[in-house]
Amino acid sequence: MVSGTLVFRGTRVPVEALITNREAGLTLDEFLENFPTVTREQALQVLEFSKTTLQKLGKSA
Repeated sequence: MVSGTLVFRGTRVPVEALITNREAGLTLDEFLENFPTVTREQALQVLEFSKTTLQKLGKSA
């Protein structure tokens, strides 16, 4: 965390940047080009965690 914001480990890139870039239509490769300090593995882990969490929330609703 940097200033209370969740960031990718070893970077200052907010995790939220991945979500907002994907919402804006950027591909994962484009995101990684824009934020070269984030690894593909890190980005995929965040996306998988988000997917799993949303699925769990959907089942409990």
